[in-house]
Amino acid sequence: MRNGQDTWPGRAFQRVKDGTNMTDRLGALTALLAARSPLATPALQRFHADHRSEPLAIDKWFRVQASAPEALGEHGGSVLARARELLKHPDFSLRNPNRVRSLVVALCRDNPAAFHRPDAAGYVFWADQLLAIDAINPQLAARLARVMDRWSTLTEPCRSAAHEALARVVARGDLSTDTREIVTRALEAR
Repeated sequence: MRNGQDTWPGRAFQRVKDGTNMTDRLGALTALLAARSPLATPALQRFHADHRSEPLAIDKWFRVQASAPEALGEHGGSVLARARELLKHPDFSLRNPNRVRSLVVALCRDNPAAFHRPDAAGYVFWADQLLAIDAINPQLAARLARVMDRWSTLTEPCRSAAHEALARVVARGDLSTDTREIVTRALEAR
């Protein structure tokens, strides 16, 4: 054992299970996710089971997963793949603005490694979700659209992929006025 390297995941998992406050439990869960510990999955399950009747805690549960660090050199996109799975979770709904902010906005705005991917999957995710949200909640969609305000400062291949995603969104005929304005301005800001 080197400075607790072998024991800390177990202690963190124990903190998720019996921490005396939400901050402790969420901090331990975040650490397990960041370390890609095998205990992260049971910790996520335990946190959800313990707090399933608390909407704000479940919002945090979605956010911590969307904000988890992407593995260096990882091509599979574990965070983005997890976000796609979470879109189907029974506790997630595009009609719930807090859940959308906790999952979709958190990934696109707060997790650059998972969002700005060379394969453009993050931008495809953004465009798909933006279009779906715009049909339900144009104000929330407009906020999500702001994620791409500075797309022109990206390096290739991200810059071209971001432009393509923006063009796809603006080409939609039934886009809300606010979202259309934000996306059009972003495209013009080359």
